[in-house]
Amino acid sequence: MFKRIEWVMCVVLIVASIALSACSQATPAATTEAPATSNATEAATAESTSASTSATTGEAVTLTLGSWRTDDSAAIQPILDKFHAAYPNITIKFSPTLPTEYDAAITTQLTSGTGDDLYYLRSKGSGAAHKLYDAGYFVSIDGLPGLENMPQDVIDSWTGSDGHVFGVGIYKNSMGLFYNADLFKQLDLPLPTTWDELLATAQKFKDAGITPFANGYGEPAYVRSLFLWNWIPMVIGGKDGRLAYFNGVACLNDANWTQLFKMVTDVTPFLPDGAAALTNSDAREYFIQGKAAMFFNGSYDIPIIQAGNPEFEWSIMAIPPLEGKENYMVAELDAAIGINSASKHIDEAKTFLSWLTTRDFASMVPDSLVGNFPVTKDNDITTSNPYAQKFLDLMAAAKGTDARFYMNGGTPGTSSLFVDLTVAVLNGTMTPEQASQALYEGISSWSAEQKACKK
Repeated sequence: MFKRIEWVMCVVLIVASIALSACSQATPAATTEAPATSNATEAATAESTSASTSATTGEAVTLTLGSWRTDDSAAIQPILDKFHAAYPNITIKFSPTLPTEYDAAITTQLTSGTGDDLYYLRSKGSGAAHKLYDAGYFVSIDGLPGLENMPQDVIDSWTGSDGHVFGVGIYKNSMGLFYNADLFKQLDLPLPTTWDELLATAQKFKDAGITPFANGYGEPAYVRSLFLWNWIPMVIGGKDGRLAYFNGVACLNDANWTQLFKMVTDVTPFLPDGAAALTNSDAREYFIQGKAAMFFNGSYDIPIIQAGNPEFEWSIMAIPPLEGKENYMVAELDAAIGINSASKHIDEAKTFLSWLTTRDFASMVPDSLVGNFPVTKDNDITTSNPYAQKFLDLMAAAKGTDARFYMNGGTPGTSSLFVDLTVAVLNGTMTPEQASQALYEGISSWSAEQKACKK
């Protein structure tokens, strides 16, 4: 009798033990802390967490992440560590390539079957990513949990010609005019509020023996970005103005573009001696060491300037607008991340991309990747870095923001034309009128919209 009772009790204990074991094994997935989200996307993110927590119970996987951001190797690690803490079986290994070599490198890697699992993707019209997606090298991620927390313009920037999404935007950056606060104090000069006031201020610095602008043009690509791209939104009127050119409602040889190239001639007398040979690194160092009053530059250089001279007192202003124009600033959707179609770990890669849509990730961007800003709908995120916060404040106060101006659907595209024409104007071999006409002729050679634009 006692043996029978003992046998029954033993069975009960075994069953209870199995049940407790099952509960214990389920606990990590069930109690993994869900990333905080905005109220509008709480339900959707919960679905994302539920769908992807199965990744925490799988085998250990390492995903490589290709990027052109060699400067971010240390800065991005806390972000990747936070993801790994949420999904312990997935490790992301950052694998950057020099930015000037990146597009060619990933094209070679993907076409030869030696690519990384994940890649940084440049924004629409600015790099190889969209062409590589069209060729089948990146995974479509339509329906990825969390995409609903991305604004439509971010979704559009990494949507292929077939209408499918293939990248999750991770950050944007901005551009403006950096200035030496000490030099402005020394000459007791107020900050200029219009383009004409800016030129008058530059003349006062020049008269005092101080170089007004640090920029050079020995590295032509930076001429395009720090001059034209920095100024275009204000001159043409932001996104609406940009779309007018895309749609052929306005022509690329109109008064706006002649004005933009005239602005290049406006600043030419105020550049450093030997500006034609100065690289962007040279110009940045010139500014850091207090040898120039101002520097047309981008938010991405904040950490380099801070590290180069921690005692340097400087700040940022928006580009002072032309008379009759309003203040628009650049907000470039600079990077997304996509999945290599040949990856052996696409499910785990999707788990990572889904996490990139959360507030957990977005809240880390401005303090970890200083000078870059989140692109999710969580628009209340701030930063402890005063220079990065200044950019956020300037963008919030502007009439509007817009991405860089790209029309690269044929050859020549604006990326190459902006370089060649700006340098020609700087060198005095082309007038602003000639440059805007050459821009129109180059783009209209393949763009039906520009060819038929309303003159």
